[in-house]
Amino acid sequence: MKDVAVLGVGMTPFVAKTEVSLREQAYRAGRAALDDAGVGFPRVGSVYMGYLWEPTMTGVRFLKEFGLTGVHVQHVQNASATGSAALLEAVRAVAGGHSEIAMAIGFDDMQRINGAGFSNESAEGVILPAAFFALWAQERMLTYGTTPATLAAIAAKNWNNAARNPMAQRRPTTAVTAEKVLASKMIADPLTSMMAAGVGQGAAAVIVGSAELARKLHPDRPPVLVAASTMQSESYTPYHLFVGPVIGPSGMTRTTAEVAYNQAGLGPDDLDLVQVHDAFPIEELVYYEKLGLCPEGEGDKLVAENATGLGGRIPVSTDGGLIGRGHPGGPTGLAQIWETTLQLRGEAGERQVPDAKVGLCHMVGGGSVCVVHILRRGS
Repeated sequence: MKDVAVLGVGMTPFVAKTEVSLREQAYRAGRAALDDAGVGFPRVGSVYMGYLWEPTMTGVRFLKEFGLTGVHVQHVQNASATGSAALLEAVRAVAGGHSEIAMAIGFDDMQRINGAGFSNESAEGVILPAAFFALWAQERMLTYGTTPATLAAIAAKNWNNAARNPMAQRRPTTAVTAEKVLASKMIADPLTSMMAAGVGQGAAAVIVGSAELARKLHPDRPPVLVAASTMQSESYTPYHLFVGPVIGPSGMTRTTAEVAYNQAGLGPDDLDLVQVHDAFPIEELVYYEKLGLCPEGEGDKLVAENATGLGGRIPVSTDGGLIGRGHPGGPTGLAQIWETTLQLRGEAGERQVPDAKVGLCHMVGGGSVCVVHILRRGS
């Protein structure tokens, strides 16, 4: 198995609406990643196209914009974790020696969502995601005394982080306060509209290759190494409920992270920044604990101490997360890699985490799969 590095990253701004076609957005993101890597498309041996809401062969059609090279191409689909899953396949293609260079590219317009495949005979076909997460939040409030103000503080942090990200969908021109978040329209008690992920469109791409190649292509730039790339689905537990894949068992994040930490030879204390699946702030709060950033039940304390804000002990969702940066679907997980790669290179501008060396990216797909990547800065 070869050591794998991120050779290049690219993305388009995530937006609610644009005149630029999705095909053009995908091309721009892929072209930016190739340029950042310093390689031409003919050198790419494998491409994994992640998207949810377009017809099956859309990825192959879009890929023709880069050239007809006979490249191996696959469509990857895994709900919100689609982009992350596409990257996992690209990493494995390089690590296993199947391709010298591989590309993961995601694109989508979440406003074209046409259902998640659930019938009205199941709970998932009737209850919207916001309601599932609201129930999760209500349980948390009863168990640990979490307040809506804590959830609002997380959302406000992410809105304000997004203001510093030129690719973010939501870029407020004045500071967002927890009070403003709480005052926004209630959608599922205790979750308000400003606590919900931004729904829009966009594209993102990541090029991976060997660590040796990364050093050859960019000798003056620190290589960003893929220290861990792993995915897990649900494991059976006593009293397991076979409903609710929108959120799934929160323990799935813990077990996937444990595999990733073991794979990387690192632990939570080694992390300098984290990106999580934060479709609603209750997720981010719970994932603080499941990823080992703090003991169980102490996530609220991290928020109160601003430990997860820029300048805090362990910044989370530095680019605004799903709430601020936006959540088009297919490219979301790859946008996390874009952000973390820039952070580890020291190229994140005004949201830069000082001397960032290790970053973790976490996405959950449909509540039934979890993908965790750990990136680290090489020498």
